[in-house]
Amino acid sequence: MTAGRGTAWPFPAPSKRLKASDLTLRFCTNETQASRKKFVAKLQRLGFDISVGEVFSPAPAAVAVLRERGLRPHLLVCDGVLPEFDGVETSDPNCVVIGDAAEKFSYANLNEAFRVLIGLEKPTLFSLGKGKYYKETDGLSLDVGVYMKALEYACDVEAEVIGKPSAAFFRSVLNDMALQPHEVMMIGDDLVNDIGGAQQCGMKGVQVRTGKYRVVVQPLLFHSYLLREDVLRSLAATLLIKGPVRGALDILGCYTRFSVRQKDLQVFGYGNVLWHLDLQQNKLELFHILSHCLGLFFRVTLQMKS
Repeated sequence: MTAGRGTAWPFPAPSKRLKASDLTLRFCTNETQASRKKFVAKLQRLGFDISVGEVFSPAPAAVAVLRERGLRPHLLVCDGVLPEFDGVETSDPNCVVIGDAAEKFSYANLNEAFRVLIGLEKPTLFSLGKGKYYKETDGLSLDVGVYMKALEYACDVEAEVIGKPSAAFFRSVLNDMALQPHEVMMIGDDLVNDIGGAQQCGMKGVQVRTGKYRVVVQPLLFHSYLLREDVLRSLAATLLIKGPVRGALDILGCYTRFSVRQKDLQVFGYGNVLWHLDLQQNKLELFHILSHCLGLFFRVTLQMKS
């Protein structure tokens, strides 16, 4: 959900139907340009039946971490989210927190954050999400992950991500709902931060092809529950009978197809990896395909034996 960034779900009816059911509903967002209160107010004006307590965003989670660890942050965030940090000590900072600061991501501000980090004995960097880009009404815009990577590289430090796809972030939502991962489904448009993050925690993930969805060249992890038992056994049988190499090639041939646009070749390392290949640029080598098929061989044969 990205109402604070100029776009939002156009139809609140689905969320109303969910709330009218016996299902527990929570809204997870990496929104860091506005406070939860402002974010919820905008959604309510658009017709959503939603309260602040149902929304989980990175800034409040970051505040909890800062207080727990006694840290004083240098904040490189959008002015709209600063109310979430009220009461947090920021003098003499001993860590840096970055969010989607939009226009505040100037050279001067990034360099100031860099100088704080590089001057610390143990540099600590928190990133409120790690998205590559998000969608606004006028097109796609760079997200916080791009600037996080710049500071990581400059300071030789690995950021602690707060928000999707962090496992701790998803667990906090699960704890609030008092549910186990296998009882929860995550719906979102981001295959890495929404679907991938949820699946890494044991939840099911459903992608919607709206918002920032687009076909890109990237590996995407999936879990074995996506495979029916009969499919697993069929694949395992193929690999066991024909051997890992020839079997992998056969499977590759079966699950290779042209997409609707007849431009991208979608190669399924079935159940493990989905690759989108631009045929004109040859961005995926056969070696990568075979390596994932061989990985599949060991996984399905182990499941077959168990």
